[in-house]
Amino acid sequence: MKAKNEIFKDMLNEQRENLETAIEIKQNNFEISQNLLESRFELYPENRRRSVNKVIYHNQYFQLVYNLNSQSLTIESKGDLIYSAIPYDTGRNYIQKALIQSILHPTKTRKYIESHENNLKKYLALSIFQVSGRKVTLDSNEVERAYQQIFEDALFEMQVLGRLMQHDETGPLSANLAGKFLYSENIKTGISPYLAEYLKFVVEVTQTLPISTDGKNVQLLDSAYEQTSEKGYLDQPKSLALTSQSDLNVGLENLPATLKVEIENLKVSEPISQVMTKPLLKSNVGNQLKALRKNYVAHSQAPKELEQYFENVHSTQNDNKINVISDIDSQNGKLPFSNPNFNILVGNVSNSIVSDTEMQGIYVIGNHELSDLLSDNIIFKKSKWNAFREKEWFEELVVDPNQAWAKLPVGNNSFYELIKDELAQNYPKMKILNNESVIYEGIRYIGLTIPLALSKRKKELQNFIAIEMERLLAQDRNIPTVIISHAPLFNELSMLSPKSKSYNKSYKCAHRGILNLFDKFNIIGAIHGHHHIPASSGQSKMVSFSNKKLFVVCSIYSKINTGFELSNLLSDLIP
Repeated sequence: MKAKNEIFKDMLNEQRENLETAIEIKQNNFEISQNLLESRFELYPENRRRSVNKVIYHNQYFQLVYNLNSQSLTIESKGDLIYSAIPYDTGRNYIQKALIQSILHPTKTRKYIESHENNLKKYLALSIFQVSGRKVTLDSNEVERAYQQIFEDALFEMQVLGRLMQHDETGPLSANLAGKFLYSENIKTGISPYLAEYLKFVVEVTQTLPISTDGKNVQLLDSAYEQTSEKGYLDQPKSLALTSQSDLNVGLENLPATLKVEIENLKVSEPISQVMTKPLLKSNVGNQLKALRKNYVAHSQAPKELEQYFENVHSTQNDNKINVISDIDSQNGKLPFSNPNFNILVGNVSNSIVSDTEMQGIYVIGNHELSDLLSDNIIFKKSKWNAFREKEWFEELVVDPNQAWAKLPVGNNSFYELIKDELAQNYPKMKILNNESVIYEGIRYIGLTIPLALSKRKKELQNFIAIEMERLLAQDRNIPTVIISHAPLFNELSMLSPKSKSYNKSYKCAHRGILNLFDKFNIIGAIHGHHHIPASSGQSKMVSFSNKKLFVVCSIYSKINTGFELSNLLSDLIP
């Protein structure tokens, strides 16, 4: 009979072969669709001047662009159409997503808005005050009428849905509320005609090409035209992307009649009529909007300051079997959710000395844990810190943490072991991983202490990563392993978009020893936090790194996201 370790090795090899076969089939299907897209390059003469970003479809206002370097698709405005006359309006992606959801799931999206009635009426009362200077109560006729108007115009309702999605993910809104929530002011912003044009384009392009879009991300579908499905704002697994197979019949019913006819004509390839309403164009009002933005005085407030005035309408109970969450930054000494199962807290959990005697799982150290604990006078006075008190980074960590971040020691410093000891007292059922590992349900989790992405000290950081990984991996070569760190290990295993202002192109893996470790050991994925990537932008992806496919997960806390279910991803990789 085979020894147990040989049987286990055979199982791993079989699982790896099954996964590789599935990936190969998917890649073949993907290549068929990709070839179709590339065949369209010659249809657009402007592509001769475009070396990287190729237009593969366009209409009067929008174009679908394929990036040859990243092999990614993006829907872009052609430049003349204005999304919003509101200065620095950050809601576009949320509103576009809301449009898609409203068309696909109109009943669910209506209920989502209605669940926020009390919060909405607070926004409406504030909006009325901004416009008129009059203070009104939430039960006043003015507020009630403004609330009902939301449901009388489908395009306006989509906007309000998007604002609420933004509210739930990034916190309360405060700037230009009247233009966002009062119908009488919103009609001046140009957002509704923008949405009408955007909707016509996404329906047209998904009918023509094998793609899907959720209002922000655009995916190339394989030859089976598979639908993407994930847990999102509607609190249950649903198809969240528009494709040629989407049923739009119910969702179109509430649209203005002329727009509804145009969309229906698009679906049957009939001629398109004139635009329903006149959109704002830069060629017409561009100079006026520039002047408006130039003289604009920002009056927004930090969302954290406004949280107390709004209620959380979402459940704080989380039943994920393996729950991944980071960057909670709790302000009230408590975790904002509960989960009785296995939790992976990926750093920056607290800004208020949070403690939880029931939470179980593992915890890695982020940068906020350092400043948070040292802000407590009782903890700060402990003699165990004496060896660090004269260090510049330690002094700044206490006085001005933002100045200290770039100077922090790499993760093998004894300072982090003292931080770990303090955290362990606050989370007695959690295993604090300071360059340590733990095995749970057949998966080894290695927690590395990387509080920040020290891009300017990359060599020092990656030497530390290589040494600690080799030490921890050597204990078992074959066991499936996940690497966890607060800041990502490097760009290749990060969910941060290259388009982000936080992205540093130099923060890539440049250590041969690390590459060899990934190649030699059964590492299946990486989990990180730190970069505040909205969960709605995606919480996981598959990447190719060091001759293998790996998953990357980043799950940033918000009211709408109390954690990512890792067990589903693991079950796909390890049947």
